Amino acid sequence: MSEWLKRGSYDHEYHHKQSKYVVKEYSSSEQMEDRYEHKTRIHIQEMISAKKLDKYVHEEPMIRGPGFLVRLRSHTVFENTPVKLFCTVEGFPLPVVKWYKEGVALNLSSGKYLVETKGGSHSLEIPRCSTDDTAQYTAVASNIHGQASCQASVIVKRYRQEEETCPYAWLPFTAAMLPQIHYTKICITFVEKFGPVFATEGDSATLSASMTLSPNLANLQPEAQWYRDDIRLSDSKWVKIETGRGFSTLSLPNLYKDDEGVYTLRMVTKGGTAEHSAFVSVADGPAPVPAAPGAPMDIKIHDANRDYVIVSWKPPNTTTEGPILGYFVDKCEVGTENWSQCNDHPIKICKYPVSGLFEGHSYYFRVRAVNSHGISKPSRMSDPIAALDPTEFERLHAKNLGGHVDIVSYYDEVEADGKPPGAPSGVEASEIDRTYVVLCWKAPVYFSKAPMWYYIEKSMEGSGAWQRVNTQVPIRSPRYAVFNLAEGKEYRFRVLSANIHGTSEPSQPSALIKTLELKGVPSAPGQVISTRETNTSVLIQWSAPKEPNNLIGYYIDQCVLGSKNWTSANHKPHKKTSFVVSGLTTGESYMFRVQAINELGLSDESQESAPLTVKAALTTPSAPYDIAVLNCDGHSMVLNWKKPLHSGGAEIKEYYVDKRRSGTTMWREVNIPPVKERVYKVEGLTSGAVYQFQVYAANLAGLGPVSKPSADYTCEAWNMPEPGPAYDMTFCEVRDDSLVIEWQKPIYTGSGPITGYHVEYAKKGSNDWTRANETSVSHRFMKVTGLETGTSYAFRVRAANAAGVGMASMPSDPVTAKAIAGSQEVSCVVDEKSGNIILSFEACQMNVGSQFMWKKDYKEVTDFSKGIEIKTEGSISQLIFKNPDKEDVGTFSVSTTNTDGVSSSYTISDEEMARMLALSYELRHPIIPLKSELAYKILERGRMRFWLQAEEISPKVTYKFFANNKELSGADPDKMGHDVATGIIEFIMDHFTVENEGTFTCQITDGGGKAQSSLVLIGNAFKTALAEADYQRREYIRVKEGPHFSEFLSLQVGDDCSVNLVCKVANLKKESVFHWFKEDTEIIPDVKPDLGAGVCKLPIKQFSLETTGIYKATISDDRGKDMSQINVSGKVFDEALDKLSQLAGASAAELVINCTGTGIQLQCHMKYYTPEMNITWYHSETKLTHSNKNVIGGTPAMATMEVIEPTDKDKGLYTIEIASSDGCHKRILDLSGNVYETAYAGFQKLKTEAYAEKNRGQVIGGLPDVVTIMEKKTLSLTCTVCGDPKPQVSWLKNGAEVEPDDQYVVSIDQGKFASLTIKRISVEDSGRYSMIVQNKYGGESVDIVVSVYRHGEKIPEAKPTLTPKTIIPPKLPIEIPQPKTQAAPSPAPSTPSPPKAAPGRGVKSPTPTRRK
Repeated sequence: MSEWLKRGSYDHEYHHKQSKYVVKEYSSSEQMEDRYEHKTRIHIQEMISAKKLDKYVHEEPMIRGPGFLVRLRSHTVFENTPVKLFCTVEGFPLPVVKWYKEGVALNLSSGKYLVETKGGSHSLEIPRCSTDDTAQYTAVASNIHGQASCQASVIVKRYRQEEETCPYAWLPFTAAMLPQIHYTKICITFVEKFGPVFATEGDSATLSASMTLSPNLANLQPEAQWYRDDIRLSDSKWVKIETGRGFSTLSLPNLYKDDEGVYTLRMVTKGGTAEHSAFVSVADGPAPVPAAPGAPMDIKIHDANRDYVIVSWKPPNTTTEGPILGYFVDKCEVGTENWSQCNDHPIKICKYPVSGLFEGHSYYFRVRAVNSHGISKPSRMSDPIAALDPTEFERLHAKNLGGHVDIVSYYDEVEADGKPPGAPSGVEASEIDRTYVVLCWKAPVYFSKAPMWYYIEKSMEGSGAWQRVNTQVPIRSPRYAVFNLAEGKEYRFRVLSANIHGTSEPSQPSALIKTLELKGVPSAPGQVISTRETNTSVLIQWSAPKEPNNLIGYYIDQCVLGSKNWTSANHKPHKKTSFVVSGLTTGESYMFRVQAINELGLSDESQESAPLTVKAALTTPSAPYDIAVLNCDGHSMVLNWKKPLHSGGAEIKEYYVDKRRSGTTMWREVNIPPVKERVYKVEGLTSGAVYQFQVYAANLAGLGPVSKPSADYTCEAWNMPEPGPAYDMTFCEVRDDSLVIEWQKPIYTGSGPITGYHVEYAKKGSNDWTRANETSVSHRFMKVTGLETGTSYAFRVRAANAAGVGMASMPSDPVTAKAIAGSQEVSCVVDEKSGNIILSFEACQMNVGSQFMWKKDYKEVTDFSKGIEIKTEGSISQLIFKNPDKEDVGTFSVSTTNTDGVSSSYTISDEEMARMLALSYELRHPIIPLKSELAYKILERGRMRFWLQAEEISPKVTYKFFANNKELSGADPDKMGHDVATGIIEFIMDHFTVENEGTFTCQITDGGGKAQSSLVLIGNAFKTALAEADYQRREYIRVKEGPHFSEFLSLQVGDDCSVNLVCKVANLKKESVFHWFKEDTEIIPDVKPDLGAGVCKLPIKQFSLETTGIYKATISDDRGKDMSQINVSGKVFDEALDKLSQLAGASAAELVINCTGTGIQLQCHMKYYTPEMNITWYHSETKLTHSNKNVIGGTPAMATMEVIEPTDKDKGLYTIEIASSDGCHKRILDLSGNVYETAYAGFQKLKTEAYAEKNRGQVIGGLPDVVTIMEKKTLSLTCTVCGDPKPQVSWLKNGAEVEPDDQYVVSIDQGKFASLTIKRISVEDSGRYSMIVQNKYGGESVDIVVSVYRHGEKIPEAKPTLTPKTIIPPKLPIEIPQPKTQAAPSPAPSTPSPPKAAPGRGVKSPTPTRRK
């Protein structure tokens, strides 16, 4: 006993705070030294309970998952003796323990088992053992932080074996534990099987199967074991298993991709197993955001320790999503729902160390994937894991207290002297990754109650320096993960142990440890080969990648041939290099590809497989059966047998027949080459000998199994007068109370020809045969009626001749009188379109390879020379009589092969045929109805399409097109064709020209029906069509080849009333040239077109009728030329004018008065004015028109109305109305009172001034400004003058009046021709001469500079400063003569003069033409 115990210094409260005790009880026995002694168990259990209760009270603050302090022990006992298993568990809250036998929860209510629980101690007792209790027993302890389990084996031996030793007592129960025993063979046959399941995450799925047992013994029921990818499943949160007698069900209540795989149900008996498998596919559920990746899967926890774990997972497939950028790892403490993210940035590999956990706490983990579109849904959360020291129990140390009781404590809790611990040893790496290694070492022997911990030091190879690893918490266990290492580097590690008394020497350094390097994703897998398997699945095989780089598995993608829509065949990595892709469409062709995957991501895709059509793989046929003899002549026998029930997916091509003497074992082949039919004559037999026969069937896949040996047949010649047996009975048209049976004629006919047949039937299992027909039938088919619904019958046939009724055929296989669900009957109609008689049948079942077989009087229809046709589309087949006649009467039947006997028949009588023939004739000679008459449509390139549409046409329709009674051919470049589906018949004329004017006709013939339709294209209709064709032809060439107008000419009016022609051009190059034209005359604009911008504008100044016309624009280069034109008249002109009127009306100012010499003028200033605008002037309520009295006009900036020679009658309100499509704008002026008086006075003043100006003396012309003349010449200055009265003329020289003399001659002729003549002019005559013309209304003065030079001198350059005419004012007052009695015509207004052109209103606008 230890020293501290002797001194009595043991303190319960203090010690339980610092250490943990496990009290174990051992006992000795004569048979087994370490067996438990049950006699003292009550005392020991009380001790354990007391100590454990105290322990848990003090451990409450430290939450922990369950753990076993005392584990179960295996036992070997004798039959009919008791056995007791017990264990001790710890954890907080206190764990609950459940007991299992071979993975199945024990039924504690049966009374066979006794369970006892006290505190942390649990026991299971079997009071009376039997051999059935030999099994592996499991105790599962669980609380909210997790669960733990331990197992033990119980071997129950019979008394006579008591001296034998059992070698299995201490082996793990996974090994065979009993000697080989020959058990009862139980045959298991699956009745209902589960098939493939295709679901998405979040769905639920149920797999169930039922089976029959033979023999079905209550105490020998098989054990149902469920597996996913060969891993045993048991009841859990994610899997629910229910098993009973004859059934087993597995439910997946909440599917994740982790649940995808091949599920196998194994029914295990002690004599063997039966199993069935199917694939469960779980696709990604809807993503939180579009195109986000699928969730990761298969979350695993590695190297759980006190404060960290390593989480790994498998990446999702990204067939339709973008590449994955990284992952987020989340954790949640058990008992809460608070998920927290462990990493701040996405990690790119599928493994992550999570640190910072609390010791003793349990956690769940999950992972989310990230791509450029968003974050995936979280994966399924992991199983709970507790942050515990995995080596905690390795540090236990046992001390004997005397007797049979030991105390077990930790090494570091045993008192010793205050010394530092020894150095650890055996430092090595248990796991190596890219950035971390998991180290483990052997702890030193330690006998002190002072806590011990460890330090770790690392040294990079070549550095020579040791660096202590910074750990967040003291390292208590001899196992730790060192993080933050460099990739691909070599390290050595050593460990130091320490306590409060000091630190040990370092351990020996570890061997060189090299971290892994990032090698990248695997290389692409090799060639993908696909092979057929079933009607809905394909086997895919491929080569492993040359660079696997820690390969995790593979993803397989599939794509329908001809599409690019790749979808995932599996959503969870597949580990093998072969995979069965399920859920495919039968008959569809697919391609496949494979991607390899590791923790870094997905490889490139493999090459695509060759396309493969989904069909069942070929297998050999099953065995023939029911071998019968049809005839025997004493040295040969004619055999017949029934074809195999399963053909193996291919037609059976050959049969092989073997024979042997009865009683012998040697079989001999009798037919070389193989037999094609199921009737074969075996020759060379010995008369009187007894023989047996067997038959093989063969197809493309090979030779099938052999049939059972036939009955013994004696080779004796048949000589009975009655016929032999009929054979090959087949059934069709099975209904609830009837069916049709067919058979073949007997080989042996007896003494005379066969006269008829009798059909007999009996219920299944009965030998009570009933004759179906009292009188024989001559044909080899018969409809049997009066059957009971749902009852199975066997049939046989007897042939008869004059000698009597012969032997019966071999009974048929049982046939149940029950119609197939959804069965249809044959219908008979006369087609309203073709007049054909049609028998139609729709099959309620169709399988791969199913075909329709039509028969007349149950003989296959093979003669199609009389217009009989069989047409099949999908599940509908038709027998069509194109040339029906009276001979086509009888029973017509149809059957569908490769189904459960889908068939029907219809009988056409003479009366019904006559009625249908009459109706057919009426339908075959109709007038073909037309939906639309012959019309035309102009196509691209100017091609002309003539077409019409009939209500319906057949594929054999014929037709002709005529132009002016001349038949048109459909030879190139013209085309002619029709569409049966739409009834459209068309003729496309490649080049439509002026020569094609006239009448076009189409004549149609379809069977007996005819139709005709014509189209007349002459005159304007033809010209319109021809113009459109030319336009389309040019348009095609223009757009396809050279520069062209992307937007044609249009007229645009700006807000400032500017008017522009605008167009856009495209497909230009540097040499492209643009021109404007009006009426074929080129216009040179002030600003050149901006071809770089592609927009060209031509301003139209002072837009009015004078600017109307056809404007053109052309763009051209060496590739071609395009032209656009617009007719600025008619509607185009009116719309532009209306827009100008809108803008002018909105901008119109108030009316103002302007006096003139002819009257009073009213002015309205606006943005733009042209006479063509819809502007109206009113005097009071009277509308004013342009006249000599009221002159209406204007300038581009204003509209005017002048009252000529106003009088008092002209006083009043004046209104101007500017009308447009959006309304009317008015401006009003009151011309009366002072306004009128002021205006009238101004008018009178200007009028007199105008009269004086008109009649004053004026020089009209003739005088030069400067005269240069040589001396001694004669100078004559002559001009024309005017004025009323005639003016007086005087001349001045240098301001002095010229006196007439011999040299200066002044004259005036007829009062209007005035002259000054200077004879023999000299230099002295140079100077400024002035001519003054004047009367009473005033006049003017004109200056002339005269320069005289001498003979021989250079002619001088006279540069006088010219002065304008000097106006001489009139004499005041000015008197205007009174008008004579006859009124003189009103003078024309001076400003502004009325326009010469007629107003816009009343002028017919030209019609704009469309651009060519």
